[in-house]
Amino acid sequence: MSEDRFATGDRIRREVLGDQYVNTMLRGWEPARPLLEMITEFSWGTVWSREGVDRRTRSLLNVAMLAALNRPAELRLHIGGALRNGCTVEELAEVALQSAVYAGVPVGIDTMRLIREEADAFEGDSEGGNGRGG
Repeated sequence: MSEDRFATGDRIRREVLGDQYVNTMLRGWEPARPLLEMITEFSWGTVWSREGVDRRTRSLLNVAMLAALNRPAELRLHIGGALRNGCTVEELAEVALQSAVYAGVPVGIDTMRLIREEADAFEGDSEGGNGRGG
């Protein structure tokens, strides 16, 4: 494991997904440690840290792929990350529309519902809510 890539990945992962999620997702369960290290170092420290695509674009790509793959828990998480990365609700709604065309109308509907829920929570947090927005 590269300490530099791990540290970079941990920083980016926290900036996108939030400390609360990173601090609680499978933490302290030894069988999950290798998976968490791999995710942090490779996904976040190697891929998300690349300069070729900005974070907003990476977030929009993740939302589209997770929608198409029918991964609602990760989709919800990455919708929140997209909002933290500066994506607008309108941009996310366009991703839901595009996903409906290529992955099916139910995908678009479910994605739009999750965008609405996460946007409402994100906006509520910025007005003194529970901290999910940042």
